[in-house]
Amino acid sequence: MRYVALLGSINVGGNQLKMAELRAALEDEGLANVATVVASGNVLFDHAGAADAKLEAQIAQIVKDRFGIDTFAAVRCRDELAAAIADNPFRADGEAKFVHTVFLDHPLDRDSFEGFAKAYEGPERLAPGKREFFVDYAEGVGRSKLDPAMAKAKILKGWRATARNVRSLQRMLDTMDA
Repeated sequence: MRYVALLGSINVGGNQLKMAELRAALEDEGLANVATVVASGNVLFDHAGAADAKLEAQIAQIVKDRFGIDTFAAVRCRDELAAAIADNPFRADGEAKFVHTVFLDHPLDRDSFEGFAKAYEGPERLAPGKREFFVDYAEGVGRSKLDPAMAKAKILKGWRATARNVRSLQRMLDTMDA
């Protein structure tokens, strides 16, 4: 089965990692047909087992052991990746570079998230998913106050998250389908 691992905190905030080194490390640990898409920790690979928390933890541990980067890996199969694009309600009318899917390491607490989304006064549009949520950073990611507001409201309760814009997700899906 073909999977994508979306690694958090790669090539941002001083966590520099060459994709060739990442591919080699993952292949050394038994992942097959490893490829990367864009230089931000998007890894395609084949794996006989299920995409579960154990596999996610294994990939994150490889990155920590080999490169000293504390990350987490959101692992999704091809259909889950396609759903992360198709289920995003903002992809049709938002600017692709500002429309994101935020992948989580736990299922989303939908009630808490919806309560936060209704009370949030920023320009971003928000929508819940299952193990992700969707954001349209209408005025740009760099100026957004969403992350501090979510931290203050403790919406993610210390969970790990990593975001990808729709354009990047589509590129990964196209690569998986090639």
